[in-house]
Amino acid sequence: MHRILFICHGNICRSPMAEMVFKHMVKTAGRENEFYIDSAATDYDEIGNGMHRGTIGILQKNHIPYTDHRARIVTPDDYNDFDLLIIMDSENERHLERRVGSDTEGKVHKLMSYCGLSRDVADPWYTGNFEETWRDVTKGCEGLLKRL
Repeated sequence: MHRILFICHGNICRSPMAEMVFKHMVKTAGRENEFYIDSAATDYDEIGNGMHRGTIGILQKNHIPYTDHRARIVTPDDYNDFDLLIIMDSENERHLERRVGSDTEGKVHKLMSYCGLSRDVADPWYTGNFEETWRDVTKGCEGLLKRL
């Protein structure tokens, strides 16, 4: 079983969007029994809060089922429990290391690397552009699923 954890700063925009999109993709592919998928935050800002209304809106617009997600902080146990920790940007990498230690097993990867790009996933918290984030997340998740 592939255990995948999507990670962003607050766990209310990008990482839960990726979690819901990837869950939908693996289910559509008939591979849901092969995966355990979750998401988490590197920082405490939004812990306990639900997904951003923009994330919910873009998921609804694209007919992606979603859960009553609540933001949670990433823990050192997550590093041990998950096969891949998929981050949305370079800042996440620095903050993740602060939470779980060094990536000694090579589990941490940027989502956009799965579609051949080295850039960050667009952050709608700052841009308000959930469409751009949707395109990035979808493209990255498609590449991740192909790789696995």
